[in-house]
Amino acid sequence: MIDSKTAPYAATVLRVSLGLMFLAHSVYLKAFVFTLPGTAQFFESLGLPWILAYGVFFAEAIGGALLVLGAYTRWVVLTLLPVLIGAAWTHWSNGWLFTNANGGWEYPVFLAAAAVAQLLLGDGAYAITSRSLSTKTKAFASAA
Repeated sequence: MIDSKTAPYAATVLRVSLGLMFLAHSVYLKAFVFTLPGTAQFFESLGLPWILAYGVFFAEAIGGALLVLGAYTRWVVLTLLPVLIGAAWTHWSNGWLFTNANGGWEYPVFLAAAAVAQLLLGDGAYAITSRSLSTKTKAFASAA
């Protein structure tokens, strides 16, 4: 049985955790550790267009920030799921464990499952686009 009193807070913990993970992978890892040109070169080594690296960077950075804020959570997660599936594809040949050389597919597949759970749960508590906020906005608009 799901505890309806604490479920919104659980969704918030998941949403903020996913958002911080995306921010860490974009801003810290792709921009500062590997650099954006280095990330683009890695994408090319996989046979992907270099420009896709920049798209992934911006999707992760903007999406991560939106998740932390709780803005349009379901749409953001739906947009970021292909990034996670692409990461799993990238690491597939390295084996299951993420501790394998060049990282395995364990972590991106787990994150994709967490993203699907977030998609099903929605915003959670303390989201700027929560149902209660949009209900108030609709009530205000209809009164005007």
